[in-house]
Amino acid sequence: MRIIFVRHAEPDYSIDSLTEKGFKEAKCLSIRVKNWKNITDFYASPLGRAQDTCKTALQYTNRSYQTLEWLKEFNHTIVDKENNIENIIPWDLMPSYWTYLDDIYDKDKWTQTPIYKNANIADHFKEVTKGIDDLLLKYGYKRNGNHYVTDKENDDTTIVLFCHLGVSYVIWGYLTGISPALLWHTFFVAPSSVTVLGCEEREKGIAQFRLQTVGDTKHLALENEPISHMGAFFDIFQD
Repeated sequence: MRIIFVRHAEPDYSIDSLTEKGFKEAKCLSIRVKNWKNITDFYASPLGRAQDTCKTALQYTNRSYQTLEWLKEFNHTIVDKENNIENIIPWDLMPSYWTYLDDIYDKDKWTQTPIYKNANIADHFKEVTKGIDDLLLKYGYKRNGNHYVTDKENDDTTIVLFCHLGVSYVIWGYLTGISPALLWHTFFVAPSSVTVLGCEEREKGIAQFRLQTVGDTKHLALENEPISHMGAFFDIFQD
């Protein structure tokens, strides 16, 4: 099995849609998606920017998609008045703050750091992990500790999730055993980028996910469309 994650194209957050450039990116993506073979199912976040990306990307496929509420962005606000942190998104902490919190680096303890505990991030995290577990169970993969059990062997099921940067990292971290908070602060994937997690069944009945491709934007390069920096605080390398 494999899961393809598509981050929405460049957003216009003020109207929860895409910018003019974002629609260009989604159009570039549609040229790529029409060549994807044997996609089992498509899914999308309920938010407008993901919906618009998905609809545009599927325009040449004659395929439908299903909206999943738990794929919405993981932008639950956090507060730490003692450190003048108020109503910010979970991945917007400064290095001088979060790098001193050792539990941020722990896949089991990160939700219990004071700043995330006060915002009930653990409950929001469980909502997303239950969502992905229920979805994978539909395809025959059941969570068992830190891996999945299945009666399939190198199954060719492929699903595509059109969603967001923050919630993608939550799912990647959960599937691979990495603290999502660490991914939030150390990884970047550009708008409209493609990330692939493949599931290996090297031992009978045991399945483990591995990242194969992270933040790929070749569809933009092929159409000479620049990569957007939305979601990062640095210039994006363009080659």
